[in-house]
Amino acid sequence: MTVRYHLQGARRVPDYVCQRHGVEHAEPLCQQIVGGELDAAIGRLLVEAVTPVTLEVALAVQKELGSRSKESDRLRRQAVEQARYESDLARRRYMRCDPDNRLVADSLEAEWNQALRKQTAAQEHYDKQRESETGLDDQQRAAILALAKDFPRLWNDPHTADRERKRMVRLLIADVTLLKETEVRAQVRFHGGATHTLHLPLPKPAWLLRQTPAKVVAEIDRLLEDHTDGEIAALLNRQGLLSGEGKPLHRLMVRHIRMAYALPSRHDRLQTRGLLTLHEMAQRLDICSETLKYWRRAGLLKAHKYDDRGGYLFEPPGPDTPIKHQHQGKTTGKSTTREGSFPAHTA
Repeated sequence: MTVRYHLQGARRVPDYVCQRHGVEHAEPLCQQIVGGELDAAIGRLLVEAVTPVTLEVALAVQKELGSRSKESDRLRRQAVEQARYESDLARRRYMRCDPDNRLVADSLEAEWNQALRKQTAAQEHYDKQRESETGLDDQQRAAILALAKDFPRLWNDPHTADRERKRMVRLLIADVTLLKETEVRAQVRFHGGATHTLHLPLPKPAWLLRQTPAKVVAEIDRLLEDHTDGEIAALLNRQGLLSGEGKPLHRLMVRHIRMAYALPSRHDRLQTRGLLTLHEMAQRLDICSETLKYWRRAGLLKAHKYDDRGGYLFEPPGPDTPIKHQHQGKTTGKSTTREGSFPAHTA
């Protein structure tokens, strides 16, 4: 698999893509996995794995393997000595033969060359194994144990560059095998042979990552009973609730969420509760809209704000609602009751 990167905000996120057949034969991609959650899971695995206890166990195992390797080294050294002895023996046989007897000389020379090749192969194998089985001294063991204490701090430090984390991963992990089915299965193989399998849910599609959290939608639905869109945005921000993209909310965003989830607006909720519009209330009281606004500002009417532009709905007239020309009734003695003030069709 190869790695591609895409930007998520200001952060680069890897995509692991199996595209060999697509490149060579123009076939669809075998599989593609967004690597953000996968990288985080492997990071947590490394932090859990690299501890003083696990390294003590690993060093104890390494020490045991080192003692066993000494016996293996002795056997390989004997094989080199045996090959050298057989090579010397073949050389002496060749040197003692009669040069005039070309048939025997050619045969002994071939045996000598074969013995030399075996000696060279045995020596190379011995040298290679010696290099790979170099043991650890006390100072190196102490340095490794100290690394276990610093590793979690170093890995989680926000100032640690991603390239440094990659270097640490290469030192600890041999390879990772990915398989995308109903979940993502990652087989992690550490240097030394230990393996660990991670089971991760499939990455969410981009639209779902940006979806407004259900808690925010429910809170907007509740607050619409008493607040406008702008007031709701301010209240949610004070609670620390964010949009699906992790941004603070504002009036237009609340409006968009309300419409996207078909939440009844505050205006519709108030009308459902029986409140009247400006025009309806003015007709009921037989006054102009400007007088109605003045009465509302003076606190003579019970009104409820339904938007951030200053729109109001009014509670239906009650016994305490002012009446048109009420002051004239007091001076002329005319009736000031609501029955006497309103036309019959508005009663």
